[in-house]
Amino acid sequence: MSAVEVAKKSEAGVYGDGGGLYLQVAKSTSKTAKDGNVTKSWLFRYMLAGKARYMGLGDVQTFNLKEARERARAARQMVADGKDPIEERRERTATLRADDAKRVTFKQASERYIAAHTAGWKNAKHADQWRNTLAAYAWPIIGDLPVAKVETSHIMQIIEPIWTEKTETASRVRGRVELVLDWAKARHYRSGDNPARWRGHLDKLLPARSKVAKVQHHEALPYADLPAFMARLRAMDSISARALEFTILNAVRTGEAIGATENEFDFEKKLWTIPAERMKSGRPHRVPLSDRAIAILKSVSREADSPFMFPGARKGKPLSNMAMLQLLRGTKEMEGLTVHGFRSTFRDWAAERSNFQREVAEAALAHVLSDKTEAAYQRGDMLEKRRKLMNAWAKFAGCN
Repeated sequence: MSAVEVAKKSEAGVYGDGGGLYLQVAKSTSKTAKDGNVTKSWLFRYMLAGKARYMGLGDVQTFNLKEARERARAARQMVADGKDPIEERRERTATLRADDAKRVTFKQASERYIAAHTAGWKNAKHADQWRNTLAAYAWPIIGDLPVAKVETSHIMQIIEPIWTEKTETASRVRGRVELVLDWAKARHYRSGDNPARWRGHLDKLLPARSKVAKVQHHEALPYADLPAFMARLRAMDSISARALEFTILNAVRTGEAIGATENEFDFEKKLWTIPAERMKSGRPHRVPLSDRAIAILKSVSREADSPFMFPGARKGKPLSNMAMLQLLRGTKEMEGLTVHGFRSTFRDWAAERSNFQREVAEAALAHVLSDKTEAAYQRGDMLEKRRKLMNAWAKFAGCN
């Protein structure tokens, strides 16, 4: 068969060229067929284990006669070696697809990690924080790099420029990159050690955090100054002032206070139950309420259809998490204080000015005991002891 004959064949059928190579002509319904109403392709026929098999070698538009003969010759060599050319091709295709699947970029791996873990993060903003941090520092350097090829030099390129000036941010970025790479290894997208791990690796290349950045504690008000401070706070007529007073009286975190909803309170039992999903510890927390705390809740004007005890400026939304801090910053005597710092004020007062056990104060702060043996024996939440503690705290603050 010649190239001219191949071009002229228009009748449907199978035409042999020798050596197991055939030209297959078939009728076509496609309007784009170049040979009128027929399609032409190459077939290779061979015998394996006493049975005839047919292997497609591509169409005439892709492979000319010379190329088809070369492909048939390669297939005949495989048969001569006892191999099945069809199975060999399937294996090569599968390998290529597997290799292609592994060519996941670091950015793609990051997105998949975030998607896989979002449901388990109690804070809905956590996914955005992850994405924003990686987008700002990691993706510009390794975002388009296959996750399998991320090395220590890349990690250093990300971390080293900000390790001294933005140590906390750099540490957070490093930790998130490490988790993404661990995920990629578990999914078989990469192998080997994690180049972002700290212990035994990056700690040999970078100075310890404690050497380059001082630990910044939340500014706290000395407990001796609290009564006067609370008196000034009670004199203020704003939703932020009431929320801050309530937060201090209950020694809770900002988010726990501003996210409080009506169904969390039992005024008859003087009890506030914060659900697990709103707690840092991931466990529900019961807060015994002082008389002043209850009075604050009943004094706040709320929208009829809003579930939040401390409503914000936007309809149906709680008070902004910056509202109380802005109140502190706006008053000269309170400048430099933080809302979280009042938890330290409470803890110092409980330790130095009260007779309550340390465990009672820690339970009031919803701290998880680090001593596992101690935690195992302390199964209750010491509610009634904490009720006495919080009433004493409110009395000290001049609020009960």
